[in-house]
Order: sequence, then C-alpha cells, then structure tokens
Amino acid sequence: MKSSDAVFETSIPGLPMIGRGKVRDIYSVDDKHLLLVTTDRLSAYDVILPDPIAGKGEVLTRISLFWFRMMADIVDNQLTELSIDDVVADKDLCDRLRDQALVVKRLKPLPIEAVVRGFLIGSGWRDYRDTGQVCGIDLPVGMQQAEKLPQTLFTPASKAEAGDHDENIGFEQVVGLIGEKLANRVRDLSVAIYERASAYALQRGIIIADTKFEFGLDDEGRLHIIDELLTPDSSRFWPMDGYKVGTSPPSFDKQFVRDYLDTLDWDKTSPGPELPTELLRQTAAKYREALDRMTA
Repeated sequence: MKSSDAVFETSIPGLPMIGRGKVRDIYSVDDKHLLLVTTDRLSAYDVILPDPIAGKGEVLTRISLFWFRMMADIVDNQLTELSIDDVVADKDLCDRLRDQALVVKRLKPLPIEAVVRGFLIGSGWRDYRDTGQVCGIDLPVGMQQAEKLPQTLFTPASKAEAGDHDENIGFEQVVGLIGEKLANRVRDLSVAIYERASAYALQRGIIIADTKFEFGLDDEGRLHIIDELLTPDSSRFWPMDGYKVGTSPPSFDKQFVRDYLDTLDWDKTSPGPELPTELLRQTAAKYREALDRMTA
C-alpha cells in the first residue's frame, strides 16, 4: 500500500465523533455500540507523529481480532456481529475503512492500563538499573537487559490522554481506583492472557517481551477486554533468532521507530519529527511480517 493511501484521520457523516486517540477514531453509533476506526497514525513517546504507516490500521485490526477470538474462552471482549456496512451508509467510505473498522460494544473503560512484563526491557530495565526493582517489585541482583524475568509481572499504569505520558502506579492504587475484587481479576486475567499468547508466539519464533491491555465494564458489571490486543503497537515482539540477553533485541514493533527517534535532537514533545520514506516502508513491512508470522 502506498503512503498516499494511508488513513491519517477520518470523518464519518452522520456519526458523532466521541474522541480521537493516538491511533483510533471513536464514533457513537447508538446507546449500545461504538464504531472504532484504527487509523494508520503512529505515536511514539506519547506523541502522534506526522507521517502515517500505510496499512498499519488493517494490521492492528486483524491481529487484534485474532487474539480476541483466541482469548474468548477466558474473557469477554468488545466484538459484535455488526460491521461498518451496518452503520455507515456511504459505500465508498465503507470500502476504504472496512479492513480497519470495528463496531464494538459500548463499555465503560477502566481508568488503568494493564501492563504485563515477561522480560526486563524498556522503562522496566531503566527502573531496575536505578532501583533494583521494576515498579516497586524487587528483582534478583545482577539481571541483564532483555533477560527473562523470574515470573510474569503485572505493573499497571495510569491512563493518559493523547499527548500525555502514562505513569506507573502500584497495585494498591489500582485497588483504590476500581476495588480489590476487580483489581485482582484484571491482574489475574492480564497474566493469563499474556502467558497463553507468549506460549503460542514462541511456537512461531516470536518472543512477546511485554504488552498492555485495556478493560471495560458493561451495564451489568461484566469485565471485557477492549481497544486492541497484543498488537505491535501495544506490545514488544522480538524474533527469537535475533534475541540475545544483554542487548536491546531487534523487534517487529515500533521500537524500530523509537530507535531512530533517539538519534535525533528531539525533546519528545509535540510536534514530532517527520520520518524518512525508507523508515516508513521498513516499519510497514515489520508490522506486516508480525501479522503474517503470528496468524499464518
């Protein structure tokens, strides 16, 4: 797909827009449903970059659908039987957005990001070097970058608005926000989903280093997993054949873009820098490869 075909922003006549996040445009369909359009926008360091990645929205949508269905026996999800064709009259618009649009249940999002870590990388590695802990959790002395953690860690974060930074919070703060029973269920489900997905991915030569989930409640208080699930945007995917402890492994996710941005004189605030055409092409290829390897 050419960059000129990329979907950076959407406007859908007849449907009120509820919000425009870092990647998703959200529209109200009715009291029970939302239309979620996963655009080709790319964010890094919580800043929306000016150049989209053509085809990215379709990849994220397809890989999320794959995982939602795999995990359906352990947690309800946002999916419905409706499609964009059922709620949007403009056929040309439907044709343009069909592969990256979902009609989902209208749920009340929980005010946390459910972050799960299986390997010592990213902010967890930086935290460990400074404190010997990850988000207040003690770890053994002498661990190395990208080393597998002794056990899967649930390290929740506050949910930030577009342009703001998520902040790590302790489990007791999660209990304060959503109650002990629900906090325990979110933690246990998050770990179970991650560990099932990790075992599956290893069979396909991919390590899922960490990921983050979002959850929401329906009117009866039933917990659902929402937004996206185990995508290259919400997770770190490493090829097993490139993995080596003590290094930052190559990845299928947007770490590729972060690594480039780290070479620039940019203060990681908006506006973000433009990206080279070749980097956009390579990033699109990495997203597509992640989808193909994970779902083939």
